[in-house]
Amino acid sequence: MKIKTFSCAYSSLVLLMLSQTGNVNAAIGLDRTRVVFDGSKDAASMTITNNNTQLPYLAQGWIEDEQGNKITSPLIVLPPVQRLEPGKKSQVKVQALPAVKSLPQDRETVYYFNLREIPPRSDKANSLQIALQTRIKLFYRPASIVPSQQERSDPWQKQLILTREADDFQVNNPTPYYITLIDVRSSKEGKTSPGFEPLMVLPKGTLKLGVSAAALGSKPWLTYVNDYGGRPALAFSCTGNTCKVDANVSTTDD
Repeated sequence: MKIKTFSCAYSSLVLLMLSQTGNVNAAIGLDRTRVVFDGSKDAASMTITNNNTQLPYLAQGWIEDEQGNKITSPLIVLPPVQRLEPGKKSQVKVQALPAVKSLPQDRETVYYFNLREIPPRSDKANSLQIALQTRIKLFYRPASIVPSQQERSDPWQKQLILTREADDFQVNNPTPYYITLIDVRSSKEGKTSPGFEPLMVLPKGTLKLGVSAAALGSKPWLTYVNDYGGRPALAFSCTGNTCKVDANVSTTDD
């Protein structure tokens, strides 16, 4: 991200703007769109890059809980602040503390990893500096539920069940993992169902899909986000008020 200079009545005013990962204007880039912390390990490392080839930037990292509160336990970011030279890469680490053992061990816990870029101070008077901040989901996955390679070949998202209630569908997630749904359609080639908003279903939880069940029909398609940021789509087949993933239709990846 280039520093933009404006005429301004206040000197050295810094405006922090929240952005999604992947914003092409961000100076500090992150190598992923989500973090899955393997509970059998002590830390999870990520690569960060200073995409500005002329200016050094500071990168500040921290973790928030599900309510948006900044935390320093049971996970912490190391180093919390570091300097990246122009065009250079570095590593940032999410470290587990002993208190991580107090988290539920039969399901995931969700946090949010934040990375803020801090631009160098401008030498121009009356300037406004714009910095960007990245915020992505961080899933702590206990060692007891870390899937094997064989289990990964058969995604747990296929266990989702839709139950029709009046003119809506209830999404039932029987797995110990969070499942994020980003698209719902009445067919593979159809358009996103009107009124749908991306949602994240808790482990062993349920949530309303929020679209017309009648409009969605008896063979809906749901798209989810996997561990690597991929977006596979699942085909469902309904019998009565219950819809399950159709094993005869291959999973597709957008």
